[in-house]
Amino acid sequence: MMKITRFLFLFILQICAWKGYAQDSPITWYNPVASVDSVLEGQGWRTGLENPYDRLPAKAHGVVREAVWNLSRQTAGMMIRFRSNASEIRIRYQVTGKMELPHMPATGVSGVDLYAVSNDGEQLWCAGKYAFKDTVSFQFANLNAHDPQHDLGREYRLYLPLYNGVKWLEIGVADSSDFTPLQARPEKPIVIYGTSIAQGACTSRPGMAWTNILSRKLDVPVLNVAFSGNGRLEPELIDLIGEQDARMYVLDCLPNLTVRPTVTYTIEYVRQRILQSVRSLRQRRPGSPIILSEHAGYTDAAINPTSKGYYEEVNKVIREAFAQLQQEGIKDLYLIPIGDFGQDIDTMVDGTHPNDLGMMRYAEGYERHIRTILAMPVGKVSTTIPVTQLRELMRYDWEKRHQEVLQVATQNNIETVVIGNSITHFWGGQPEGHTARGKASWNSTFGYSRTLNMGFGWDRIENVLWRVYHGELDGMKPKRILLQIGTNNLHLTSDEEMVAGWDMLLEAIRHRQPASQLYMVGIYPRRNDEERIRIINESMKRLASEKGVRFIDPGKVFLKNGQIEERWFSDGLHPNTEGYDLVGKEYSRLLRP
Repeated sequence: MMKITRFLFLFILQICAWKGYAQDSPITWYNPVASVDSVLEGQGWRTGLENPYDRLPAKAHGVVREAVWNLSRQTAGMMIRFRSNASEIRIRYQVTGKMELPHMPATGVSGVDLYAVSNDGEQLWCAGKYAFKDTVSFQFANLNAHDPQHDLGREYRLYLPLYNGVKWLEIGVADSSDFTPLQARPEKPIVIYGTSIAQGACTSRPGMAWTNILSRKLDVPVLNVAFSGNGRLEPELIDLIGEQDARMYVLDCLPNLTVRPTVTYTIEYVRQRILQSVRSLRQRRPGSPIILSEHAGYTDAAINPTSKGYYEEVNKVIREAFAQLQQEGIKDLYLIPIGDFGQDIDTMVDGTHPNDLGMMRYAEGYERHIRTILAMPVGKVSTTIPVTQLRELMRYDWEKRHQEVLQVATQNNIETVVIGNSITHFWGGQPEGHTARGKASWNSTFGYSRTLNMGFGWDRIENVLWRVYHGELDGMKPKRILLQIGTNNLHLTSDEEMVAGWDMLLEAIRHRQPASQLYMVGIYPRRNDEERIRIINESMKRLASEKGVRFIDPGKVFLKNGQIEERWFSDGLHPNTEGYDLVGKEYSRLLRP
């Protein structure tokens, strides 16, 4: 009887398993390298490759040393972006080498790492179940597929293995789910030439390599040109990275240039390599900042004077080389000292390679310097922390509009820039939105051909800060810039936080366009918020005075006895056609010379 019962129990379990399998939705698999547009971010050379996942172009084969070439076939720093509303995402792929190293787990050497971005720009990490077999597989299940304002899904960022090459890779979602690959961002990258530490040894998973942490913190592409044991400031590599039109170059090679009894070069050789590398890069890329990095040290230095002497010697030389290069007149050159990397006895795996904590310290040290160099500061409150956003309800793609603004800014002789949210976005002008409620009044107020509409539906102060940091005011010389932003912050932040955000935003705009006449435009009155907006516009007026900026308040024309006149609005917030006509005339009066 017991055997029969046991048999029935196992039979029922098997039936349930079959039933569950049968109910699973079929999976559609996506091959990233089959896309028409390049989706591999962190790959500087997207054509002329021997293998679609290589970090260096085929022309480098035989030019760089064989050890460097072999390491360049590992996918350190590469990332794939896509959007999906799937509740489960599967990854399968094959690698070219060993799954793990003695001092680094398989999840870091050969694993992938999945991050998500919410519709408010918040970064989220996804835990996955993995199996390291001939075909490596990751399964990310029970995902919250979308945010309240965006049923079409969220953005994902998949980091590829740090110490292995990829033969092929596929991303799978259920047939019933949406999946959209995202083109690699066209922004200029930060190029990092370094050693095993920059390549990612010995972190637990790809997302925790300091280069990838830095990329997320700054939200900019990073090109990882680091080679384990082979970051030696070689001319061949300097020439190659000089081909990249970079936002910044980072040279962090000293851990592979310490002078020991086992090497054939001298400390004078190291000095010359530093000098020649910077001179070569500066000649090739005269406008891009270059960072030199001191050796971050070894965690046994306090008890091992020999290892301490190794890094102190090369750090002394790089400081001397830095001073010499400055005397030669080389501009935009920076040096990060050892102390700014914050390494201590608990931050390394083997005394040399950082663990996850050490990687975070590296990233934080770099972030502090890079934010200062690139004028991209962040604050403590939400309005001072630049983020992206995405709102399905506004029926436009926020990232796509950002790219359209960048295109218009560089193609047209822009004289006026109007920055704002949906009120500006859906007024008129270029780049054109999917709706325009006041084209005629926009054209009569600002003109069309030489005015840039930098209004984005649902934008808040922190979203505009992100856009300014990411190039929307670059490449042009407008005569005037009008800034009207904040109405979407009213229900989320205090008046003081809004002022803090405006303060940082004004500084960001001024830094990028010091010759433009800058106007702060008061928030338009809106239903049931008239009094609060009146008070906060007074705060805005005071801030404008402190900053030497002109303040105008055209929205006052919508008020009667302290309340909005509903006939000028479509919903108590957005002007209708007649409302845009009215406020456009007020702009023309206030902006009159």
